[in-house]
Amino acid sequence: MKRLIERSRSVGEVLRWVTQNPSKVSASHYPIALHKLGQLLQQQQGQATVNGESRGPGQMLEQPEFQTLCQAIISGCSKFDNFSIVNCLYAAAALGLPGESPLVRVLEDESRSRLGRFNQKDVSMVFSSEANNKALEAIFSSQLFYENRQERFIRSMAEWLPRKAENLTPYTMALIAKYVARHRLREPRLLDTIANFLLKRGEQLDSKVIQKLVFPFSRMNYRPSNHSELFPKLEAILEQKAGSSPLATVNILMSMFQLSHFPQTVLHQVFSPAFITNVMSSPYALIVRRYLSLLDAAVELEFRDYSGPRLDPRYRVLMFEHALTADEANRKYSYKGLVAEALRQLVGEECYRQDEVLPPGYCTDFLLWINRSGTVLPLSRVPAASKAPSAHTTTSPAAISLRSSVLALTSDLQDFAPFAPETPSSPPGSRENNLAGRVVLSVNDKWHYCQNSDILVGSRAMRDRHLRLLGYCLVQV
Repeated sequence: MKRLIERSRSVGEVLRWVTQNPSKVSASHYPIALHKLGQLLQQQQGQATVNGESRGPGQMLEQPEFQTLCQAIISGCSKFDNFSIVNCLYAAAALGLPGESPLVRVLEDESRSRLGRFNQKDVSMVFSSEANNKALEAIFSSQLFYENRQERFIRSMAEWLPRKAENLTPYTMALIAKYVARHRLREPRLLDTIANFLLKRGEQLDSKVIQKLVFPFSRMNYRPSNHSELFPKLEAILEQKAGSSPLATVNILMSMFQLSHFPQTVLHQVFSPAFITNVMSSPYALIVRRYLSLLDAAVELEFRDYSGPRLDPRYRVLMFEHALTADEANRKYSYKGLVAEALRQLVGEECYRQDEVLPPGYCTDFLLWINRSGTVLPLSRVPAASKAPSAHTTTSPAAISLRSSVLALTSDLQDFAPFAPETPSSPPGSRENNLAGRVVLSVNDKWHYCQNSDILVGSRAMRDRHLRLLGYCLVQV
């Protein structure tokens, strides 16, 4: 039967083989028949285009034999194996059957009930087939889908989502944003679609929803193509809604700061006594204080023209007090252990610190001090004045000497482990009377980058900017 279906030369011939020989048709034959029908229809449409005609699948859908085929699949699909279910759904989608058709609805329901038993190839095919508006919410609400990266589906969705975005609910778009952020999928077309949705709907959205839609931009270190319109729009919205959800407000501000956009008017509000008083009486006071402290430090380092209120020093705390959860959870997959062993053999344990937290709360992988002659100093011998960061320093001969010393150190490191340190960035420099230069050795693992990219995620990129502005020389491994 498989050979007969595949050798058929017309839609009618395929339908006759399947409908007139039910005893010889098994579950595996139905997806083959649907795929063959799709191929034949595509050939017919191509020929019709050449002849200047317009021909779609509508005529075939009305044929009694096709309805008989669909009913046979509907009646028996609960007994089909997973492969046949998935391939029937995929073929139905390729055939162009509408999402509301009985066949598609039954196949989608059966597929969702089996998601926990599908392998990853099956899952990808299901999600590629269910790409209609009604199913998107169910797809992105699926725990199996959320936990696994479906790049093929996301690339496909980036092509058709712009045409359907206006019909999506904010909740569904927020689910999509959450997914691409979790898996660090820097797909510009998809991110721009979210940005356009936000530009059009922003004024009607709750700030908690806005926060979810904005987060992927900073996570992927991506300025949307409409940022010149979107960012001022977001500022205007925050001015009106800043106090309604303080945590969402500071989250949105953090995303904008990571993209080097500093909304001055909103900063006036979040640093105002009224906002602070409101925050201090809330259950999320500590986390908001952490965000405000980092925002205040960022203003000092990057927004020198700002002249409004600042965070009261008594409320300032470190953003983080220890290594990030993601770094701790993935430590066994990191090269940090190899780097630590290399440093131990090269300079000794007394000459570096691991997982040191530096103000305003950035955790560093390794921290060292190197003097002008290129010697890595034991930390006990470094004067306190040299340890204190100095923002906005200028390049000096001492800084050039430090850079040469760091290059020598990274050259030695290459002999110890299967990694290649990147050329260190030129440090802003340390003062002439400093005895030591501060060096941060960063082990950038794959979760610090956007997926399949050399672009750092926004939080890591801002951390590096700030450490450089504080006078540290960064060496990225």
